[in-house]
Amino acid sequence: MRLPASWLTEHLALGEGVTQQQLADALIGVGIEVEEVHSLDAVTGPLVVGMVIEVTELTGFNKPIRYCRVDVGETAAETTTGLGFEVTERNFADQQYTRGIVAGATNFAEGDLVVVALPGAVLPGGFAISERETYGHRSEGMMCSVRELGLGEDHSGILVLDPGSALPGDDARSVLGLEDAVFEVEPTPDKGHAMSVRGLARELSCAFDAPFGDPAQRELEPADGHAWPVRIEDPNGCSRFTIRRVSGLDPNAPSPWWLRRRLLLAGIRSISLAVDVTNYVMLELGQPLHAFDTEQVSGGLVVRRAKDGESLVTLDGENRELDPDDVVIADDSGVISLAGTMGGASTEIGAGSTDVLLEAAHWDPASISRTARRHKLYSEAAKRFERFTDPAVPPVAVELAAELLRRYGGGTVEAGRTDEGDVPAMPPVSMPIDLPDRTAGVRYARGVTARRLTQIGCKVSISTGDDGTAMVTAEPPSWRGDLTRPADLVEEVLRLEGYDSIPSTLPPAPAGSGLSEAQRRRRSVARALAEAGYVEVVPFPFVARTVWDDFGLAEDDPRRNTVSVLNPLESDKDQLATTLLPGLLDAAKRNVSRGFRDLSLFHLGRVVAPTKRVDAAPDPAVDRRPSDEEVAELEAAVPDQPVHIAAVLTGQRRRAGWWGAGEAAGWSDAVEAARTVAAAAGAELDVRAAATMPWHPGRCAALLVEGITVGHAGELHPTVVERLGLPKRAVAMELDLDAIPIRHRRPAPVISPYPPVLLDVALVVDAAVPAADLAESLRAGGGELLEDIRLFDVYTGQQVGEGNRSLAYKLRFRAPDRTLTVEEATSARDAAVAEAATRLGATLRG
Repeated sequence: MRLPASWLTEHLALGEGVTQQQLADALIGVGIEVEEVHSLDAVTGPLVVGMVIEVTELTGFNKPIRYCRVDVGETAAETTTGLGFEVTERNFADQQYTRGIVAGATNFAEGDLVVVALPGAVLPGGFAISERETYGHRSEGMMCSVRELGLGEDHSGILVLDPGSALPGDDARSVLGLEDAVFEVEPTPDKGHAMSVRGLARELSCAFDAPFGDPAQRELEPADGHAWPVRIEDPNGCSRFTIRRVSGLDPNAPSPWWLRRRLLLAGIRSISLAVDVTNYVMLELGQPLHAFDTEQVSGGLVVRRAKDGESLVTLDGENRELDPDDVVIADDSGVISLAGTMGGASTEIGAGSTDVLLEAAHWDPASISRTARRHKLYSEAAKRFERFTDPAVPPVAVELAAELLRRYGGGTVEAGRTDEGDVPAMPPVSMPIDLPDRTAGVRYARGVTARRLTQIGCKVSISTGDDGTAMVTAEPPSWRGDLTRPADLVEEVLRLEGYDSIPSTLPPAPAGSGLSEAQRRRRSVARALAEAGYVEVVPFPFVARTVWDDFGLAEDDPRRNTVSVLNPLESDKDQLATTLLPGLLDAAKRNVSRGFRDLSLFHLGRVVAPTKRVDAAPDPAVDRRPSDEEVAELEAAVPDQPVHIAAVLTGQRRRAGWWGAGEAAGWSDAVEAARTVAAAAGAELDVRAAATMPWHPGRCAALLVEGITVGHAGELHPTVVERLGLPKRAVAMELDLDAIPIRHRRPAPVISPYPPVLLDVALVVDAAVPAADLAESLRAGGGELLEDIRLFDVYTGQQVGEGNRSLAYKLRFRAPDRTLTVEEATSARDAAVAEAATRLGATLRG
C-alpha cells in the first residue's frame, strides 16, 4: 500500500522538524513494515505552470501531433535578453509571450493549465529537457505527464491542473507538492485498521505521542427515511449495510487535483469523479465503497448467498460461476455484485451516470477471503474486508462520499439513509495490570499499560481482583477486531513501548558432547560424495500424484502411500515425498533444459514413510505444557521421516578433453556412489541384482547391509526417462541412511607385515548366477587366509557353453603371523573353488 507523507500527517499535530526518515522509523517501530520511501524531489531545473493558448493540429504523421503555444509567465524582456539584445518595455500589450511546444497527447484543450519542463530541467530517470527541432517545428520545452514527473504510472496523457489552481509561471513544485514523499507499507494481516490513512495516522500518533484527529469522528444528521430498500438475508455474511443516494451528478465533472494527486501517489489511476471518490474514502477511512448506477438497479437490494447455477459478469469483464458460499448483492434481476470483492458490470458507473447509490457494508472476513481466493479476485476492497473493517464506519463513509460528490459533481444528496443491521460492541478483556511487565521482563513506568491501551482507542478501567491483584479491563474499539484476549492487549503495550526496550538475554549454552553420531554420519556421507565430484542440491520437497504413474509404480507399491498437504505451495504438488528421486530428477531435468547435460547431483534429506493408519493429531491447550500422554499422541500422529540420500548422473561422468575421450555415466557409477556412501557410513555394502521401478530391470542393483535391503541403484527405466524428459541412460541411486546401523566401535583393521600370495581363478557357472554370490562362496571357502577377492573378467562364448559364463577373480592370500607358502595358498584356493562348486556348481575353466 502506497500513501503520501502529507496525507498521513494531515490528521496529526506533529509540530515542525519531523523528517520523512523519522516517520518511516516510527512506523517500523510500531510494527508496520515500510518497504520503501519514494521521494518526489527528483526533478531539477525550471518546472513551471503553463497555460495552453493555442493548439494547432499537425497532419501528415502516423500519430496525432500538436503544436501548442503555451504561456509560461515570461515577459519579452526576460526571453530576449539571452538572444543578444534587451527590450526594456513590453510593446505588445495585446499579446502574451508564449513558448512553442510539440506534444503527442490529445487530452488537453486551449485554456488548460499544464506542467511545463523548460530547457535545462531534468526529469526522473535523467531525462534532460532542451530545445529541439521536431515534426517541422521548434519545441521549447515539454508538457509533462504524471509518470514523467514521478507522481505515478499514468502516461495516457499530460497532467492537466484544475482551473484557477495556479497562474502561468508559478513554480510547479509547490503546486504539485514535490517536497512530499510516498511511503510503501505492508501492514501485518492481523492489523486491518492499518490499511488506511486513518489507521496509520493513529499508529503514528502513538509512536510520537502526538494528538490525533480521527477523520471518522463526524456528526451525522439523523436519517430522514430510507435511501433505498435493502434486506439482509445472511446476517452472518453481512452484519451492516448502508446506502446513500446522490442524484443530478454531472458525469463530466472532473475530480479535483488534490484528490487526483493523492490517488496517483497511492498508485490508483483516476477514472471518474464517482469512482475516484469511492477510492479516496477507502484509502482515507479504510472502508471500501461501491457505487451503483441507480437507473440500472431493479427493485430493492438483497444481501444473500449465491444460488446454484448463478453467475455474474464482474467489472473486469469476466463471467464468473458463483459458489453457494459466495455472499452476493442482488436485485429483482439477479446478482449484481460479488459482495466485498468486485461489482457487476450491469450496474457499473458509466460515462453518462447521473444518479448513484453509494454502498458501504461490514462483511464477514472469512467469507470474503474464501471468495477472493476462489475467484482469484484480490481487489483492494477484498484485501481490507478479509482483514476486518470498522463496522461503525459505513454511515460515515457514505456521508463523506456523498458530500464530495455534491461539492465537486454538483449532485444532490437525496433525503434518507438506509442503515440495516447492527454490530455488537467488542466484549471487554481483563488482565492483571502488570501482565505486560511480567511477559517482557521489564518494569514499565506506572500508568503505561492504561495509557497505551487508551491510545489505541480502548476504554480502560482499573479494578482490584478477588485476590487483591490490580486488574485492567479494556473495551476494544470497533476497529480492533483482533483484541480478544489478554495476550492481544499485552502485545499492544509491548509494541507501542518498543520491542527494542525488551532486554535480550540468551541463556548460557550447557556443556555438551558436540554432534551426535547420526549428525556426524550425515556430514561424512555428504562430504564423501562432494569429494567424489557430486554437487548437492535442495529440490522442491513436495510431489504431484502423477509422479508415481511416471515412475511406473504398482498400485500397491508402498511409495504411493503418502500424506497430502492441505495448503500446498503449488496446487499440483500436494503430496509429501516418500522418496528423494522425484525432486532430484526434477532438478536434473531443469539443469538439462538450461544446457547442463553432464550432471552429478545428490540430495540428503528426509522422506515421509506413513503407516497405513495414522491417528489424527490432538489439539492440546496452549496455556500449559502438554502432558506426557499428549506428547506421545502427537508423536504417534507424525509419520516416520527417515533420512535418505540419493544421487543422479546424466551425460558424461568423465568429460572428454586433451587427456582423452570422455566416459558416459553408467549403472556402475550409481553403484559406486552407493559404495562411497556406505564406506563413509562405516558399513559394508552388498550388491545384488534386482528388478524394481523406476530402474531398468536388467541394470538395477539392490543394496544390502547385513542382509537388509537399504536402497537401490542402477540405470533408470527407458519409459521413466522418456516420461520425465531426462537424457537417455540416466542413472540414479537412493539409500535409506537411517536403515544402516551406526557402529559406535569399529574394529581396527589387521595389517599383516608379511608378503601376499596372488593367485587367479576362472570359474564357469550358470549365466543366472550373480557374481556377488560366487564371490561370497569363494570367500567362505578360502577362510581367514583369503584377504581380498576382486572380479576382473567376464566371458561368454562357445568355450564355456551356451547358458554359462566365465567369471575370473584375483585372489590375495596372506597370513597374519608368517610368510605364507605357495602350497598353503594353493590349498586355500582349492578349498575356495570346492566351496563354489558345492554351493553353485562352479567348475574351473579349462
